Amino acid sequence: MSDTLNLPAETRERAGKGASRALRRDGRVPAVVYGGNEEPLAIHVEEKELTRQLMTGHFFNSIIEVEVDGKKLRTQPKDVAFHPVSDRPLHADFLRVVKGATVHVNVPVVFANEDASPGLKRGGVLNVVRHDLELVCDAEKIPHEIAIDVTGFEVGESIHISHVKLPAGAESAITDRDFTIATIAAPSALKSSEGDTAKTDAE
Repeated sequence: MSDTLNLPAETRERAGKGASRALRRDGRVPAVVYGGNEEPLAIHVEEKELTRQLMTGHFFNSIIEVEVDGKKLRTQPKDVAFHPVSDRPLHADFLRVVKGATVHVNVPVVFANEDASPGLKRGGVLNVVRHDLELVCDAEKIPHEIAIDVTGFEVGESIHISHVKLPAGAESAITDRDFTIATIAAPSALKSSEGDTAKTDAE
């Protein structure tokens, strides 16, 4: 399960572009906490700490406890706007998470037992189509990653969502099709030899 991250924050006294620019000059990032049938709360957080948490690689599939005035708000990060040139965070949106809520998250995939795939052992290449899965799951049980077992897969075969065992309480947000996550592609050497064989047969 993904970790809960803690993010200290302060309430914003003033809104508007001028106030936001002033905050950014002081190394702060304006943000808002919304949802949960409550009024939106305008806050600002330290840019360095927000950047550090973004760099963990699992910021967007974690519960973020935003601490404001001694009170901890359980939230899910929904969006971070970045400067187009410097890539500095400019603004962040957080959604309040109420007890028993389900959340939509993108969870990264990893591949297990590659040495048990005949196709990969023959030199096949794992061609990843989706590097993460969009899941609906309990806010308290967001998986850190989804391990996909490639045991038995041959060259030319595809790994679909139906092959994946999701953890209890999690399901795919895409339910209208059995989408492809990865394929076992033929190695270029094998493709070349097959091409030469086909050419010889044609001659």
